[in-house]
Amino acid sequence: MATHSDGILVSASGVSTPIETNGHAVEKVVKCLPADFYTDFLSDVAKERKPSPIRGLFPLENKPGVISLLAGKPNDVMFPFKSLSFNIASPTDPSHEQSISLSGKDLSAGLQYGPTGGLPRLLKWFIGLQALSHGRKSGEGWSLTMGSGSQDLIYKAVNALVNPGDAILVESPVYAGVIPMFEILHCEQIEVETDANGVCSHLLRDILENWPVGKPKPKVLYTVPYGCNPTGMTATLERRKEVLQLAREHNFLILEDDPYFYLYFGKAARPLSYFQLELDEPEVGRVIRFDSFSKILSAGMRLGFASGPKPIIDAIDLHTATANLQASSLIQAITLALVEEWGYNNFFAHTRAVADFYREKRDAFESALNEHLGGLAEWCTPEAGMFFWFKLLLSPNQAPGVDEGDSEDLIRTKAYEGGVLALPGTVFLPNGRETAFVRASFSLCTEEQANEALKRLRAVLLKQRGEA
Repeated sequence: MATHSDGILVSASGVSTPIETNGHAVEKVVKCLPADFYTDFLSDVAKERKPSPIRGLFPLENKPGVISLLAGKPNDVMFPFKSLSFNIASPTDPSHEQSISLSGKDLSAGLQYGPTGGLPRLLKWFIGLQALSHGRKSGEGWSLTMGSGSQDLIYKAVNALVNPGDAILVESPVYAGVIPMFEILHCEQIEVETDANGVCSHLLRDILENWPVGKPKPKVLYTVPYGCNPTGMTATLERRKEVLQLAREHNFLILEDDPYFYLYFGKAARPLSYFQLELDEPEVGRVIRFDSFSKILSAGMRLGFASGPKPIIDAIDLHTATANLQASSLIQAITLALVEEWGYNNFFAHTRAVADFYREKRDAFESALNEHLGGLAEWCTPEAGMFFWFKLLLSPNQAPGVDEGDSEDLIRTKAYEGGVLALPGTVFLPNGRETAFVRASFSLCTEEQANEALKRLRAVLLKQRGEA
């Protein structure tokens, strides 16, 4: 049995998990890829990183009776903060507020340097959350660490896995925030087209089966499988299984960036995550999952966590230890006070309320789309997240289903001059090619603002088409 880099027990080479067969509980053995499997996946930089001579010894301070002269921690008796309190909305009755306070040892932990991977009690809570949300239990070959938002952790994972010049698989269109990560490493970004059902697995198979002989295949695939930014797509269960099969056949890891998991509001049951689905594979350990609290608690708190194979999580922690030391202890302490007050049931009640809120926002925005851009644009209805991805029919003679023309000048210049701001689709395409698509966020605008924005966009588009 192995431990987290800061002493949290969460990893093993194999574990038995109870399952039901004909009404009887039997033990299903979860087979985990061995630690040395990841040696070829780690980047040269990750292999060269050494443990912090101070932070690597932090767990030793926990031994009873030890007097620590180790770290240069300031004495917390001189911190001016003696207690903190804040009000939170009840997850079951938003009109009712609850008061939560931080003081004593809990506040001290929040004001002091802490373990690189996170406060132990919060780590334990997140591990329990992954068991409830994804069916993954401690002891199934995975570990967990916290970061200053999931973007922080994705950046460190990319640096841990990708060497300069490597080829990397990215769904396309792709979240624009990761494109600079790959560009700065001069990666060859291999675009895998997506549609309303997720990554087009048949195209991914074509790419990999026709890969140039002698050229190293990509080691990772980056994807946002729920409410994708920018397309709003949620990958189907079938597509996810096909991608997992290809990961095993062609030996790559999946970076599952999932900030919108809890913002799923589709009519059908939410598809299982890659992190959960790999339990049905011959072995687990090909998925590194990134969760964010930005969309459900606070974007400004900057708290996210990564779950995945221990060697990869350890590499992320080594990066953190030499870059920013840890995620904010105070933010962790506040989050811990909140989730321990709520418990898992109330946490899920809150996320359901969040999803319902964005479903109503989605419906209002789509109603405005139908009213103002019906016949002038094409789109698929998102089942999660905060975005509509729609194609402007820039020409009155444009055939349905054809991505003809470029929305960039119309959106960046003409629409903005007309009083509406959105993003042209080209910024979400790694090769920057022309596209008639546009991304619009519906998270903040009121129903009235959505109608006015799309009314203005309609006027600009009609002028572009020569129909004003």
